[in-house]
Amino acid sequence: MIEFPNYSRSYDRTRHAVRFWGYDSALEASFFIEEDALRRLQPDARPNESGFLNAFDSNRDVICAAAARAYVRGSRGSYDLVAANF
Repeated sequence: MIEFPNYSRSYDRTRHAVRFWGYDSALEASFFIEEDALRRLQPDARPNESGFLNAFDSNRDVICAAAARAYVRGSRGSYDLVAANF
């Protein structure tokens, strides 16, 4: 089962997404939630780094639940969450 104890997140300008990490025992997986998905969760989010990070923080539980549904142990190193995941 994947968990999200690390509250670190960062905005990735090249991917237009917020990156965060999950842990399944000793395995680490990277997750990216795209700007469009963040806009779906928080339509009034400012369209800049600060706005997207705030949208992530405000919706962290919903985002982590979607990430857990998308996760497949050992399948790949990173996962992209898009608007359709929400």
